[in-house]
This record gives sequence, C-alpha cells and structure tokens, in this order.
Amino acid sequence: MHKLFSLFMMLFCLIFPWSVHAEAAPSPSGSAQLVIQQFATDDVESAERKIEMQRKHEILFLMGCTLLILLLLTAGFGIAMVVFGKDVFVGHMIFAGFSLTLSLVHAATAIVWFWPY
Repeated sequence: MHKLFSLFMMLFCLIFPWSVHAEAAPSPSGSAQLVIQQFATDDVESAERKIEMQRKHEILFLMGCTLLILLLLTAGFGIAMVVFGKDVFVGHMIFAGFSLTLSLVHAATAIVWFWPY
C-alpha cells in the first residue's frame, strides 16, 4: 500500500507542474462574443425533444407511484425482520437502495422540468 501511494505521489509531482502552466490555445477574435451570445439567447427545443406538460406530469406520477411501492416494500421487509424475526435483510437493503435512487431521480427530474414553475 505504501509503495502504491509513493508511486501515485511521484506521478502527481511529475504531472502537476505541466498541468498548471498549460496555456489555452488562442481563440480567433469574436469567438468569445459568439459563445456568450449563444448562451444569452433562448433555446428553442426541437420537436423531437419537446415533451408536453401532460406527459411530464404522467412520467412524474408513475415515478412517484413506483417510489411509493418501493418504500412500502422496504418498510414491509423491515417490519418482517423486527417483528417476525425473518431473515430478509438483503431484500430490505436492495429495496432501500432502489427507493433512494428513485427518490433522487424523481426529485432531480421535477426540479429540472418545473424550476422555477
């Protein structure tokens, strides 16, 4: 382990000085203004990528229903372990992981689609 750390530190010390002093390629005049202008304009979504508001609500509703089912299964496995002494710890942890993952995806999707309303 010590040798691996020493090797990593040696590589870091050799590579870091060049990465700090690397210069960006000179850009043609006006390209910075073009980039700023592209970010400043409103983006128009193409017809293929546009999702209707009704469909967004349906997707979030299905994600929410699935999340509710996963949470109930996780709670059921937890209760089965505590009250009835069943050996379902692995299932409990798997469904807890699925619940956590889906809750994060559900929250991120809702924020991206509906922020700031």
